[in-house]
Amino acid sequence: MSVVAVWIPAFRLAVAARGADLSAPLILADRVERGRVVDCTLSAAALGVRAGMTLVQAQAVAHEARTRFADPLAEARTWAATLDALDAASPLVEDGGLGRAFLAMQGIAGGPEAWLGAVRAALAEFELPVRVGYGPNRFVAHAAAHTADGTICAGEPAAFLAPLPLELLELDPAVADRLRLLGVRTLGELAALPHGPFVRRFGAAAAGWHDRARGHDPEPLRPRPRALRVDRALAGEGEASSEEQVLFALRTLVGGVVDDLAAAGRRAGRLALQLECADGETRALSVRVAQPTAVPATLFELLRARLEGVTLQAPVVGLRLAAEELASGGVPLSLFAAGDPDPDAVGVVLARLDAALGEGKARRARVVDGPRIERRFVLEPFTLEPLATRGLRAEPPPLPVAAALQLRIVAPRPVAVRVLGGAPRFVGTPPHEVVEHAGPWRVEEHWWGPALGTGAPLARDEYDVCLDDGALLRIAREGTAWTLRGVYD
Repeated sequence: MSVVAVWIPAFRLAVAARGADLSAPLILADRVERGRVVDCTLSAAALGVRAGMTLVQAQAVAHEARTRFADPLAEARTWAATLDALDAASPLVEDGGLGRAFLAMQGIAGGPEAWLGAVRAALAEFELPVRVGYGPNRFVAHAAAHTADGTICAGEPAAFLAPLPLELLELDPAVADRLRLLGVRTLGELAALPHGPFVRRFGAAAAGWHDRARGHDPEPLRPRPRALRVDRALAGEGEASSEEQVLFALRTLVGGVVDDLAAAGRRAGRLALQLECADGETRALSVRVAQPTAVPATLFELLRARLEGVTLQAPVVGLRLAAEELASGGVPLSLFAAGDPDPDAVGVVLARLDAALGEGKARRARVVDGPRIERRFVLEPFTLEPLATRGLRAEPPPLPVAAALQLRIVAPRPVAVRVLGGAPRFVGTPPHEVVEHAGPWRVEEHWWGPALGTGAPLARDEYDVCLDDGALLRIAREGTAWTLRGVYD
């Protein structure tokens, strides 16, 4: 194989700070309120900024650093456009995640220097810090891009990889620490280990690490599928100055898009609507479809719900409607789905939530395992699939005799606690007596951070306390400071 790797270091930061000087101190945070550091430039890191810090802490240690905020939608759009642009260099492009792609170059005229030049030319318009590298397989090309921009591995892969660090394998931190304790810090030192004993000690996954360290990566590239886009437009046919006129034109557009979907045998998973106004304003709206469909009435109702609350200052003179995230085949049905939610009704509700709150703000909480209470849930986009029946519906479990208390996690805030006999006895201002308590539960993470220079450790004790006014709280002590972490409902 002949592979060109494309790597954009700190892609999210580069997108948020496009056009800015990345040598200056810059901080990328996830949000404004109670935000945390997602990434930072090297100059900001030299001032003490680390990923995971609160934004307040980062700004305290780096006063002169400027702050930018992550925009997941802009990141996804930029990366999709980047992958599309790479088609000019090779038709076989694998998406390796934000900021990383691989191109198969066999059959492309020229040599490694010409291929790297073609990739740079394809991405020149994006003004991103692109690094490219060439190798005989995916991993070697990836290592070449990390070594330096424009690196070409034309000789023996094992010799090229030998001096490079273990971090290129993206090992679990615990595994990397074990290898360092054994004196293994480079790919060459890992490749020199006997294969059999190494795999027996570190598990089946170690076979792949050992192969890559020796320059072998048998896994083939998985080129992304070609994106099919179905869209229709109405322009130059007068103007729509009332809601009824806009909806009439929109119904016509939906009919045309559905005809194209039927001809291609596809269903739409997302709709993109663009309105052009007489005063030059352009409004772009995105509509999620709970279950991909090509039913015109459903798509029209979704668009109408999404338009609720949209105010334009001038008549509409142009409309463009595109169907995206296309799915093949028909809608799957179940013999036992009578109790499932109506996908059309769910889609309309989601469209109205997006119109009222903003796109992607409607999310579902899912419980996960985690040592800290604030990490025991994740918020994920609300979709219909988890609600649908996949087979015969089982009998629901019997209701419990007594309902369990539910812990509602709150933003950590300081709370006054008086300790007597090694346990909390009075909580709050004014103080309330602790009638009963449970704990402490020790939470200790990242104790190795100072040794590796990756941040400060976390150590805190958590208690559940029942107060004399009936309140049941989760409080925590970190050092000498106490914070309120949750309330039982």
